[in-house]
Amino acid sequence: MSFQYYVPTRALFGAGMLDHLHEQAMPGKKAMIAISSGKSTRENGYLAHTEEQLHKAGVQTVVFDKIQPNPLKATVEEGGAFARENGCDFIVALGGGSIMDACKAIAVSATNEGDLWDYAFGKTGKAKPITNKPLPIIAITTTAGTGSETDAWGVITNPETNEKIGFGGIDELFPKLAIIDPELMTSVPPKFTAFQGFDAFFHSAEGYISKFANLMSDMVGITAIENVSHNLAKAVRDGKDMDAREKVAFGNYLSGIEMVVGSTSSQHSLEHALSAYHQELPHGAGLIMLSKAYFSFFIGKHVCDDRFIKMAQVMGKEDASDPMDFIEMLSKMQEHCGVADLKMSDFGIKPEEFEILAKNAMETMGGLFRCDRVALTVQDCVAIYTNSYC
Repeated sequence: MSFQYYVPTRALFGAGMLDHLHEQAMPGKKAMIAISSGKSTRENGYLAHTEEQLHKAGVQTVVFDKIQPNPLKATVEEGGAFARENGCDFIVALGGGSIMDACKAIAVSATNEGDLWDYAFGKTGKAKPITNKPLPIIAITTTAGTGSETDAWGVITNPETNEKIGFGGIDELFPKLAIIDPELMTSVPPKFTAFQGFDAFFHSAEGYISKFANLMSDMVGITAIENVSHNLAKAVRDGKDMDAREKVAFGNYLSGIEMVVGSTSSQHSLEHALSAYHQELPHGAGLIMLSKAYFSFFIGKHVCDDRFIKMAQVMGKEDASDPMDFIEMLSKMQEHCGVADLKMSDFGIKPEEFEILAKNAMETMGGLFRCDRVALTVQDCVAIYTNSYC
């Protein structure tokens, strides 16, 4: 039941909150605004709105617009050099989880010498301590998926070694300020609304069955599960449904806190291996494809039947009495969101990769396997991949 709670990020939550950015204390005088390599942030006016607010606060800005989904090590290092060369003293992460993850690594790269992987944990990372204070971060999220606006971790891909590894974890990488404005999420296409929402859902579902679950993580996790499961399909059907968008965004925000006071579990490691080898695979899509086989494995072990029943009840099956009721509700949620028919084969994933992927997951993000209530073997992981495959 014990836990540690430290979430120092000031959060502005709700529709229209970006308009209040200029009223907040700024952590510096010149910001590097980091956005994706796509067009949406500019075309939807979010970049111009953010620049206007920062200029109103007396902050100079430059834009770094090269971050891709599943952000790459080389891009992060380029972003760190860009921040140094332009004399930036803080970073504004404007976008989804990939942007916020990348910015945490950029904040370190901008102030610390050497290769980024010197500071990475996992297989080939050297796990050196971060000696120089990273640049401060303001996180403005335009999606509801990772909860990265309120934790100190990011996930970075090294394509040279096929590693996708958690990065950071020090207090200085908590964003100083997070703006969670659902009005910035209305332009997310239905498919990606679903992918991102399921990522948020699984953060809390994994945390709820983790052996490190505690009173605090249970409180935020089960509330996140309730909000996302009851509202994600509505947001997928109608992206401008502000009530649904706001509740999914709230669930996502809580899932970020859940990862601070609790943990995720090995499902995330298994997916990171998939997208480390298949860069174009959206993280949320990978999680969706693994989820029924993954959670069924733990149900079969009967390690926390009551927790699966509780999640099923919170998701809408009030008379749930069997752990498999959770799988029933999860299947319905995926059907209602239009993502029940995702196929690994559509992303180029092949069964002959499964043992390589299983070993990669354990070697690069083995820490999350230690959060499971029963230890998985390589063969167990291969079986989960196999049972997820179509």
